[in-house]
Amino acid sequence: MSETVEKTGTGAILYDPTVLNHIEDASFSPAAWQRASGIEGRLRSAGRGATTVVSDGRRTFVIRHYHRGGLASRVTSDAYLWLGENRTRSFLEFRLLAVLSDKGLPVPRPAAARYRRRGLFYTADLITEYAPGIRPLSLRIADDTGRDFWRRLGAGISRFHDAGVNHADLNAYNVQVDGNDDVFVLDFDRGRLLAQGAWRERNLARLHRSLEKVRSLDDRVRFSATDWQALCEGYREAARSA
Repeated sequence: MSETVEKTGTGAILYDPTVLNHIEDASFSPAAWQRASGIEGRLRSAGRGATTVVSDGRRTFVIRHYHRGGLASRVTSDAYLWLGENRTRSFLEFRLLAVLSDKGLPVPRPAAARYRRRGLFYTADLITEYAPGIRPLSLRIADDTGRDFWRRLGAGISRFHDAGVNHADLNAYNVQVDGNDDVFVLDFDRGRLLAQGAWRERNLARLHRSLEKVRSLDDRVRFSATDWQALCEGYREAARSA
């Protein structure tokens, strides 16, 4: 995947010219597109970002504005400490997604990333290609599932881990499935490529906690210890055969 960096009056834009042959600051505003619709709330897998699906009439993209979480959000909603252009959240995620896309992993293809700097702080945005036909795991498991579904889910997650992908917040919202129940993963902010290690188990533990929470919030979900066991079996078998 190729990349180009263009400086702006307030920062810079990183983009893939094979995806977008023209990019400017206005492109990160939904108002600049023919059609735009917001994705709201955790149950729609918007994460902490303000996320909008936009279209130019031919292609569809997702724009995400980065927002702070946790205690930091009490101080500022979207400003991050400036540590250099190549350490901005948007540039890091763009480049990680580019690597994962090139590896053939099921992730959104990055189109453009931007930062806007003001003194010691900056704000960030990311544009990715829209992936049609996927929905959050949190919604899929409100429908009937079976042992094969959970085993396939575990195998899909193992594929990422075998490639060294440490997702910073693997949960039932950014793990998505398509119409064939194949895994697709979103939101790689703070994700990294690492040597194999204990982070794999921490990723799985985070997903398990998220699934338990979804079950507690939605009476339609029947997630059980047996389901989790099937997921782990599929994960281990895929890891052994990798």
